[in-house]
Formats: sequence, C-alpha cells, structure tokens
Amino acid sequence: MADEITTDQNDERQPDEEPLFDVLIPPGVPRSVIFDVVKKFDVEVVERKQKLNFANMEGDERELLAFRGRREVVEQVEKYMIERVRAFIGE
Repeated sequence: MADEITTDQNDERQPDEEPLFDVLIPPGVPRSVIFDVVKKFDVEVVERKQKLNFANMEGDERELLAFRGRREVVEQVEKYMIERVRAFIGE
C-alpha cells in the first residue's frame, strides 16, 4: 500500500491554527476499516482529486477518499489502517 501524507491544499484555517494533513485511502479498503478509523481517531473523511500514475491510468485524475487531521494523528491512522487491511485479507 503506497499511502502518502500531504497537506490539505484547500485549507481554510486561520493563520494561528495547526495545519491539517491528508492520508489517502486506497481503493478497496473495506468500509468497516474506514468506519473504525473515524470512530477511533480525530479525523474526518474528505474527497481528494488525485492523479493516478500506473498501468493504463497514466495521468487520469480520480476522486479518492482521504482521512484529514493533524499530522501526528494521520501518521497513526496510516499505520492502523494498513494493519487492519492486512488483518482483513489475512496476511
């Protein structure tokens, strides 16, 4: 899973507020994992346009879901999500 943590490019926060970061949710992540993350961590699910750079989708832009929150939280979310997906598929 190649997730990435990026800053919120449409950030409408005040100058004195902490910046928000996104971790993309790869297509195919079970809904149960997404719901679990939202209950367990202080993040929200948002839509993000992302260019795809693999197979026959080179340059295509898709609407993907992402978890948005403070950097240290989304770093924990990324690890947790990967663990839960691996457990779900039985690795």
